[in-house]
Amino acid sequence: MAPNAAMRKRLAKRGEANKDGSYPTDTKGRAVAAKGRATQAVKAGRMSKGEERKIDARANRKLGKGKRRKKAAPKSAKERLEGKSW
Repeated sequence: MAPNAAMRKRLAKRGEANKDGSYPTDTKGRAVAAKGRATQAVKAGRMSKGEERKIDARANRKLGKGKRRKKAAPKSAKERLEGKSW
């Protein structure tokens, strides 16, 4: 089912669409579609690269993609002491 005007307003309030309700990302399918349409809009000159990045970031969160930092392995006592210059 396509989102109607009321649904788009709710999605925008929840942060799952642009402020005007465009490019909804509430489901995985819509997230993928939003990324594709944003790319097309940039290529056609209707959207800035910054707007595309915002849509991509929101869609990536929905799709479980994104920048995740790996935790650094704790250094052993020997490794910590080797880095010191007494």
